[in-house]
Amino acid sequence: MPDEGYFLMETNARLSAVEGIKDTVSAERRRGRTALIIALAAGLVIGCAVTLLIMLYPADPAQAGSQPISQMVESLQSWKEVLFFLIAACAIAMGMILMKPKREAI
Repeated sequence: MPDEGYFLMETNARLSAVEGIKDTVSAERRRGRTALIIALAAGLVIGCAVTLLIMLYPADPAQAGSQPISQMVESLQSWKEVLFFLIAACAIAMGMILMKPKREAI
């Protein structure tokens, strides 16, 4: 039978180590959430700014210097909804994959 005083001291040391780990994990989660919110805000601001610039200064395919570029722009005009949908689907899928909790190898 171990000495009760030593047992209690060892148990308290282990509990304080677990509390330290809990504090570290919660701090990392807070930093991750903060980074996610900052990235979301930056993405919204940059996306709005780019959309505004595109609306103010649209590209005119007739003024393009080379013929292949103007053909590419015209062909993308007919498929732009599909292209935007694919980009959005990839972004959502990547977000879901990156936010999924990772299992640690034992």
